[in-house]
Amino acid sequence: MSVQIVLVHGIRTSATMWRTQVAFLEENGYACIAVDLPGHGSRMQEDFTLHEALHTIDAAVRAAAQDGPVLLVGHSMGGLLCLAYVGGAQPPPVAGLIAASCTSIPHGAGLAAYRLFTRAVDSLPDRGMWLTGRILEATIPVETRSDFAAGGYALDTQDAALRSLAALDIAAAVARITIPLWFVNGQYDQLRLNESLFRRLAPQAELIVVPRTTHLVTAMRPQVFNAVLRLAIATLDQGAES
Repeated sequence: MSVQIVLVHGIRTSATMWRTQVAFLEENGYACIAVDLPGHGSRMQEDFTLHEALHTIDAAVRAAAQDGPVLLVGHSMGGLLCLAYVGGAQPPPVAGLIAASCTSIPHGAGLAAYRLFTRAVDSLPDRGMWLTGRILEATIPVETRSDFAAGGYALDTQDAALRSLAALDIAAAVARITIPLWFVNGQYDQLRLNESLFRRLAPQAELIVVPRTTHLVTAMRPQVFNAVLRLAIATLDQGAES
């Protein structure tokens, strides 16, 4: 049975952020599904709740697990949700986890400051879309630049989603994870804030830091991220054979 991949997007964006990864996986014969979390993408009209977000991940994982071992991949908020899901009291049927751009505990002053920043950007006349466009033009290759916006931006959901993350006990969840785990961070990612803590909590995990890259590592260096996917899949394949 071949490895099945479930992809979970970050805040504001949608399943379309994974278009380059989905194309890579499908070209190499791997089954994958990129989900839309509540309040995002095709589910923009829904309210975001932790319960429904975790249920969305669980439903995708359990469906995929019928066909083979599951590699769960999450970016940013999606990565935090995946860590909380895999490190829950009842381990789900996940064989390996890639948690990208999410080594920061979503509590306290850091979360408050980030929420303040997003509110300030959202208060701009165009809700920050001009600024977002300029940042993407300056940092993302042309071939992946449209991926984050293709499913729409969940501007009305982001503050509620950020607020809800404070209810997650990420530290406890990470400490409970025993399956193969990869942390992937861009060199200049602001969410590397607690990277050393995450390494202490999960000493068995691999940390991959991608040079010359910020938070949007999947789109800035897609070939590198795809290589990480290939590495994780090969690891799970070897585990299934042994």
